[in-house]
Amino acid sequence: MESPLFDLTGKTALVTGAGRGIGLAIARGLAGQGADVALIARTKGQLEAAKRQIEAESGRRAWIFPFDLGDVGHVQRLFGEIVGATGGVDILVNCAGTTVREPTEDASLESFNRVMDVNLTEVLLLCQAFCKHRKQVGKPGRIINIGSLACHAARPTIAAYACSKMGVLGLTKMLAVEWAKYGINVNAIGPGYIATDLTAPLQADADFSRWVLSKTPLNRWGRPEDLVGTAVLFASRAGDFITGQIFYVDGGWTALI
Repeated sequence: MESPLFDLTGKTALVTGAGRGIGLAIARGLAGQGADVALIARTKGQLEAAKRQIEAESGRRAWIFPFDLGDVGHVQRLFGEIVGATGGVDILVNCAGTTVREPTEDASLESFNRVMDVNLTEVLLLCQAFCKHRKQVGKPGRIINIGSLACHAARPTIAAYACSKMGVLGLTKMLAVEWAKYGINVNAIGPGYIATDLTAPLQADADFSRWVLSKTPLNRWGRPEDLVGTAVLFASRAGDFITGQIFYVDGGWTALI
């Protein structure tokens, strides 16, 4: 018997980075619990395929919005268009992200700013737009930010990514404290190493993959679907008293000395 604690019927979720990987898995998971979903990603073809898949398997409605979230000057206008198309957004999932791997001493300001814009600045802008929308309609809301193991610790060559994800964690905690009075719960998920198209080169590197497994007590790469349960928890009534937290879905990585 399904629990009403996790029922999202009547809710609309906006998911960024929803064309594939973690974002698509979370969008499918929320739709599977009854939510309609608005999907943002850069690639229109991926979004169209995601829309067909979600509507076919869940019977829920999906809207698509091809957009490069690095274009931070137009993010809040995009949110307004999404509210107009969907009638309102109850759940915001900030999943879009990018990285550049390079020695920090050689990192360019251009690449650093690009990572910060996509991973942190647009998250702030979408959260701001979401908060104003929920205040306007006088209803509570949920924000789920996708963090990283880099919220917990660093490794070489990903300075911009680590700074952006640590910023996401700080932003999550600040907004949870500031916006509790509006009934907006703000939490984050910290994925471990997840097998996606974007991490395919790392998976193919035998030495790197062995290192990942050696640091992961459950001894495997994660799957995008592994994050769905936590996202549903944060989005649903089951998470009513959870805010300002990060939940690491990492196979035990952060528990290992």
